Amino acid sequence: MRMIHPIEARSYDVLRARVDTTALPALTRAVLERVIHASADIGYLDDLLVSGEADLAVAARALRAGAPVVTDARMVAAGITSITCVCRIGDALAHDGLTRSAAAIRMAYEEVGAGAVWAIGNAPTALEELLRLDARPVLVVGVPVGFIGAVEAKRALRERGLPSVTNLSEKGGSAVAAAVVNALLYAELS
Repeated sequence: MRMIHPIEARSYDVLRARVDTTALPALTRAVLERVIHASADIGYLDDLLVSGEADLAVAARALRAGAPVVTDARMVAAGITSITCVCRIGDALAHDGLTRSAAAIRMAYEEVGAGAVWAIGNAPTALEELLRLDARPVLVVGVPVGFIGAVEAKRALRERGLPSVTNLSEKGGSAVAAAVVNALLYAELS
């Protein structure tokens, strides 16, 4: 059982006083609340999209069984607090028309193969590259941030029909991607 710091508990009390999430399925609620808690942005209530509660349950079980988590940025990996993630951004170079972030995703895929949880919070090009690969992910947390390409990459993820957590707008980022994975790591499963 994870110990919850009193400040975190108070933060959730404030969040729940402002936003009613009680009608949501348990894992969807845990993900949404952790994202709002991490970002202090109640707007995620109408912005965050989950492909399905069953997808979250599969991902949570896979994480507990040791499925690899791949991130697009060190900041995402640093925010995932209880496991070690695969992040190849420090090893990647932009080449052959790929951005450094896309090249890092390709390198990580070559390392982990199918069955990973992918947490992309920064680079739309990383999400675009993942969608080009035959990654067969357990879950894609696709919340890259930015005004150029982020909305389009997230839309492409939803159109692919992969198990995912994403959002509609330009917002997102490392803290949001990490929050989704942490919610699944900490959630109680039935």
